[in-house]
Amino acid sequence: MKLLAIDCSASLCAACIYDAQTDKELGRAVLDLGKGHAEQLMTVVGHALKEAGIAFPDLGAVAVSVGPGSFTGVRVGVSAARGFALALKIPAIGVTTLEALAAESRDKFGTRNVLSALDGGRGEIQAAVYDGLGGMLYAPAVITLSQAAELATEFSPVLAGTAAKVIADAVPSQAFDTGPLSATADIAVYARVAAKKGADGQKPAPVYLREPDAKPQAGFILPRSGG
Repeated sequence: MKLLAIDCSASLCAACIYDAQTDKELGRAVLDLGKGHAEQLMTVVGHALKEAGIAFPDLGAVAVSVGPGSFTGVRVGVSAARGFALALKIPAIGVTTLEALAAESRDKFGTRNVLSALDGGRGEIQAAVYDGLGGMLYAPAVITLSQAAELATEFSPVLAGTAAKVIADAVPSQAFDTGPLSATADIAVYARVAAKKGADGQKPAPVYLREPDAKPQAGFILPRSGG
């Protein structure tokens, strides 16, 4: 089965084509955009398909990063994946950024516990802990630095994600190995994790662990007419 993986959860707009039978990446395209994922995603996907030498009808599944991450980017990616799946009549598989970061850490360190942690701003950390086989030990949640330090002390994990260093500094009594320190994993990791998970029949949906920064201003909301 050939699988398309896409990720718009952070600054990157990334896509790759992965052959699940041979465990090989056939093509990829990655742009570091910051913003503008919606305008560039189809071009990125097209480049990945061209490098792989296949077309949309050759795909057997589509994988997508469902967050946590950029609210807009995650929505763009999930909407595109669900659209591809509907049009091509193939399954869409969601993979969280936290489990992908953990999987990329296991690629380097083997079957170790991994604490994936992203800096959520305002003193918040979006984190989860996975065991050496990818099983969940602590479900994705918004926690404080002190709570993250407690998890690091309890599970002695590899630390991954943008909050890894600050967590390590908060536990000076222990030395930690670190995986990727970025806001998202390599796009091929999403493909491999999705291929292993398989289709569960559920449509991918965005994973938001906190409220968006932009909210309507109540003073500008017009009251409903009583008539």
